[in-house]
Amino acid sequence: MAQGMRIFGVILAGGQGRRMGGADKALVHLAGASLLYHVIARFDPQVQALALSANGDATRFATFGLPVLPDAGSNGPLSGILSGLIWGATQGATAVVSVPVDGPFLPPDLVPRLCLAAEGPGLALASSHGDTHPTFGLWPVSLAPALAAFLASGAKPRVRDFAAAHGAALADFPDALAFANANTPEDLARLSGLLERAS
Repeated sequence: MAQGMRIFGVILAGGQGRRMGGADKALVHLAGASLLYHVIARFDPQVQALALSANGDATRFATFGLPVLPDAGSNGPLSGILSGLIWGATQGATAVVSVPVDGPFLPPDLVPRLCLAAEGPGLALASSHGDTHPTFGLWPVSLAPALAAFLASGAKPRVRDFAAAHGAALADFPDALAFANANTPEDLARLSGLLERAS
């Protein structure tokens, strides 16, 4: 972690889980524990504070003990990232790392490698084997006004587009499986099998 940087984390759980049959994706179980549990276990040790970006009744997440941030608008992951940046700035963070709640295998060195790629106060996204994973990113809190303006402009709210416009670096990871996500019941079954084989 860069000297003097305070890195906070935000777990993006604002999606509607349409491909999960409308289920609350954060609370869907994988190998006996919720997706949110798996993500917290891997992510929390890497950041100085952690919050959950989610809409609806926050009390359903009470057992996790995290601040729950409603999305800043309805523009997909970027709305959750903006909420995280605003929260992080009020808490004294210099940057916020975002991860999706359906990424239960996120790398144990995600944050330090993103920081190295960003070279200090910059922006960085994760990539593996030529694929970019834009919801796994390091976002300086100073980007909050620019992100709010981008979302207010009516532009198509694509994470990649905003990141590219702000010179995002890429942090390359050798393990593509680390970014496998659970979008559908079939994905869950496949990931559960991988967990069992790895244990």
